[in-house]
Order: sequence, then structure tokens, then C-alpha cells
Amino acid sequence: MKKSKWQIFTNGIFKENPVLILLLGCCSVLAISVTVQGALGMGAALTFVLVGSNVVISLLRKIIPDKVRIPCFIVVIATFVTLVEMITEAFLPDLYSSLGIFLALIVVNCIVLGRAEMFASKNGVVDSLLDGLGMGIGYTVVICAIAVVRELFASGTIYGLRIIPEGYQIGIIGQTPGGFLLFGIAMAVLIFALGKKGKKFDPRIGCDGACGNCNLGCENRIQDIKKEEETEVEK
Repeated sequence: MKKSKWQIFTNGIFKENPVLILLLGCCSVLAISVTVQGALGMGAALTFVLVGSNVVISLLRKIIPDKVRIPCFIVVIATFVTLVEMITEAFLPDLYSSLGIFLALIVVNCIVLGRAEMFASKNGVVDSLLDGLGMGIGYTVVICAIAVVRELFASGTIYGLRIIPEGYQIGIIGQTPGGFLLFGIAMAVLIFALGKKGKKFDPRIGCDGACGNCNLGCENRIQDIKKEEETEVEK
């Protein structure tokens, strides 16, 4: 059944959140979520690239040869990443310095390339725009939520504003173990919330076998699961 425009938009925020459900783009989340400023900047940059690349790839989907579609997608994505880098470096040099190499690495971010392959190359411009916007917002909400907690407890500030007096910080929250801990908690909270709404978590979400890289036999496993479900329905 074809999804409505609203379902396409909200899909990336909740049901198929790119970070907490699809587990994509986790490296930048763990690295950049130390400060709220960096998290907002990274979220805005990724959203811009997602929306722009989705729209362009959707427009060109019928003329891009299938055999070279991945290189073509990367060229489109790299163009938007270059624009973001140039604008950020020119007008927000402090943010550009704090994001570092992770800004350039948006080119190979699995979220961007994954949506280009799985959605934009198969759907219209409006749907692709909404998909990119929803996925970008989903990513931004997660990285900012984690950043608020990490900056608050590790530095005692939120966006540079002092909240907790000096001397009461928990330094490990701002380090790698703290990032992994909060990432796991955020994932558990979202899965629990979806479960309360009657939406069972399915690790196969987002995989329709279209990538052609089923080296682990996931395609066969999906077929087995479908047969099991059909058998249960018949019973």
C-alpha cells in the first residue's frame, strides 16, 4: 500500500529513524554530540544534503544508467557537501572547526547514500523531498537530544550557557563510554515508545533486498520469515 505524504515525512522521525532504528550515521552522532552547537550544525548540514541530493537524484532517476548509479549518486551528494563546507567555512568558522572531518564525511554517510538508493531513485520529487526532510529531522532530533545530556552533565552548560556550577560535572558522559551509554538508552526509549503504540520493532525495517548485497543471506531469511507469518495466519 502506497504511503501518504505525512507517513513518508514522519517515517524517518519515528518508525525508521536512521540512527536509532536503522543504525546508520552512528559515528558522527557519537563524535559530534559532545556539544549542542556542534549537534545542531551537523544536523542542519546533513538535512540540507539529504534534501538536496534526494531531489536531484529523483529528478535524474530516469536518465542515470543503472550500472553507474552509485558513482552518480556520490557525485550529486559530494556537490551538496562541498556547498555546505564552503558556506560553513565562510560564515561559521567556529562551527566549521568543531565539525572537522565529519562535515566532509557526509559524502559517504550511509544515511544519505542509503536514501538515494532505497528511495529517491525510485520515487517522485515531492516524496523524495519529504523523505529526506524527515530523515534529516530524525537524525537531528537524536543527535541534539544526546548532545543536550552530554554537554549538561559533562560541562555543566547547554549551548554555552552555565546550568550546573563548576565542580559538579560527570566527565565520563562527555567521553566515548558516555556517548555509547546515552546512545543505547535513546535506542531503548524509542523502541519502547513504538512498542507502546503497537508497532513491533522489526530489525528488517528498511531492507527490501534492493541493495543486491545480501551476502549474509538476509534475502533468504526474509522469505523464510514471510512464509512463517503466512503459516501463522492460516492457523
